[in-house]
Order: sequence, then structure tokens, then C-alpha cells
Amino acid sequence: MRLLQSIKMAMRSIRGNKLRSFLTMLGIIIGVSSVIVLISIGQGSSKAVAEQINQLGTNLLTVNVMNSDIVKLTVEDTEKFRKLDGVKEIAPVVSGRVSVKNGTTATQVSLIGTTASYQTVREAQVSQGRFLSDIDVEYRQKIAVLGANTAQTLFGMENPVGKYIQVDGISFKVVGVLASKGGSMGQSGDDVILLPLSTAQRITKNTNVQTMYIQAKSAEQLNWIMAEIERTLMRMFPDHQDSYSVFNQQDLMDTMSSVTNTMTMMLGGIAGISLLVGGIGIMNIMLVSVSERTKEIGIRKAIGAKRRDILLQFLIEAAVLSAFGGIIGIGLGLGIGQILSVTLKLSVSYSVSVVLIAFLFSLIVGIVFGVFPASKAAKLDPIQALRYD
Repeated sequence: MRLLQSIKMAMRSIRGNKLRSFLTMLGIIIGVSSVIVLISIGQGSSKAVAEQINQLGTNLLTVNVMNSDIVKLTVEDTEKFRKLDGVKEIAPVVSGRVSVKNGTTATQVSLIGTTASYQTVREAQVSQGRFLSDIDVEYRQKIAVLGANTAQTLFGMENPVGKYIQVDGISFKVVGVLASKGGSMGQSGDDVILLPLSTAQRITKNTNVQTMYIQAKSAEQLNWIMAEIERTLMRMFPDHQDSYSVFNQQDLMDTMSSVTNTMTMMLGGIAGISLLVGGIGIMNIMLVSVSERTKEIGIRKAIGAKRRDILLQFLIEAAVLSAFGGIIGIGLGLGIGQILSVTLKLSVSYSVSVVLIAFLFSLIVGIVFGVFPASKAAKLDPIQALRYD
């Protein structure tokens, strides 16, 4: 009953000074909303990165050649990896930048020269037409598959399948359009053009494979196959381990998750400082409240109120202030996050645990910073308090 009375008194005190109470809560409101918004953006970014990495394909290993002058990996060399146990499919890639033109519309895009297996390994979906075939590679056909953005840039809303484009001044027939995959690690996967590997080698004047995608039969075999690939490359190119790299999706995901988690923690820490500032604001106002209500405290003590009653009254008042601030901050944080998600196309991922932790932290901050004013009020001498004017 005593607790209920203290809560009612705290509510009356807050209602009696609405503007001051709101300004006191402002630090808590800003702190809680900042924690929720920043951590939600960090978690959303981490989730988006994971989804983008998974879009690379399932059970995927990637071999990148950083120095093709030293490590000359040919198409014939890549066939050695197909024979390794546990390997399901491989897709060699020759890449570069090319100028693509349709009439008066021209753009620069990434060139990917590859084989039909690229569609399986990278899980590439075709929205119109067809993908590259083995016959296209064998006969060095001048055909192209456009990325979603490339097709839209060159043809707008038209269906580009069956039409001709110029690739570095050479005429190519468009046979397909890839379904949109969006961005991955800061690069768009839709601003591309895919050509048969043999044709791309002529365009780029480069017969060396710069990237090789290898699909394992199962995720359990990935580490073992990765070790076999590294051993094979070491035998093929001894003393040149720095000129190539082999990595899998999990390695990439672990690295990116580590970076995004660190950034999320930093953002959460910065936002948490606002909560501490809000706690200092509560302490200041509570000290002012103690000074203003010195006579009231003296009267309560004179009619039998004990120290713990006075302490509890002011602690509850501080807790109620921080709780209201936390609730308003949660609503504001969720609202701001939604607005940022819609207007800036940011990935925002809300977590019930983050919301609860932010609220509880705000409550604890309010109580901790309310202890000193409450203790000061409880220690007032009733005679001196009654004489206070």
C-alpha cells in the first residue's frame, strides 16, 4: 500500500510540473530512441550482408587470382579441379569493363565471360530469354545475357531478347536478361553483361581465368575440398601463394559479421552515452525538487514518515520519470527506424531484446541517478526542514 501511495505521489508531482518533467525525460527519450535506431540499423545491415553473401550460391568456394602475370590459370587448368572428390560443378570466369551501346544509348558495365555452369554455381535466374549454353562457348557465339540494370538502361521497358547491341564496337545478339539480384558488398550485381567464355577472352584479349567458382556437393565437404584446392594450386604454382586466394562463404560471412557487429556495438555505445546524460538531467531536477519540497519532507517526517519512506518516494519519482521517458523513446525509435527504412532504403531489423534492454537500462539509469537526491531528502533534519522557507 505504501508503494502504491508513493507511485501516486510521484505521478502528482510529474503532472504538477509537466514541462519540467518532459524536459527531464528528454535525455532518456533521445538516449533510448538512439539506441534502438542505431542498433536496429546495425543488425539490419548485418542481416542484409548475410543475405547478399548467401546469394552468391550454395556450398560455394571462390578462387581469385590477384596477379595473373605470375599465376596463369587457363581454362584447361580449371578442369583439374572438376576431378576432385566432392566437387559438383565449376565455373571459370574472365572479367573486365566494356562499353555497351544500343543506338544512341551507351553505358560502361562489368563483363563476365563464363560457361553454362555459372547459372548453377551462382544460382543465376533468367527473367527473359535463356542463359548461356555450352554450344555458345564452343562455337564462340556473339551472344549476350544482360543484367537487369543493363537491360533497363539500354532498352527501357522494351524486351531486349532478340535485339542487337554493340560491345566495344562488336555486334552481339541479346538472348537473355538476368533477374535482379541487387547489390552485394557495395557493388551492383545487375550492372553486368555475360558473354560466352571463349568470346569474352577475345574481347578482353586475355586467355587467363581470373576467378573460378567451385560448387561442392555438400556443405560438410567444404573445408576438405578447400584444402584440396589449395594443395592443387600449390602444386601448380609453387612459391606463389600470395598471388591467389581461396575462400568460402562462411569465411566471408564471419569477417563481415565481425565488422558489422563491432560497428553495431560502437553505435550502441555512442547512443548509450545519451542515456547517461539523461540520467544526469534526472539527478539535477530531482535535487531541485528536493530543495523545493524541503518543507513537505519536514512535515512528512514530523507526522511519522521514516527515512526509507522519503527515500522510496523520491526513488520512485525518478524511476517513473525514466520509465515514461523510456516508453516514449521506444515509440520514437521504432517510428524513426521505420521512416529511415522507407525514405533512405536502409535495412532495419528490430529486436525485442534490444528494445527491452534499452528500456531496462533507462530505468536503471533513472534509479541510479535518483539515489543521491533521494538519499539527500531522506537525511534532512525534520526541524530544519520545517523551518525552511
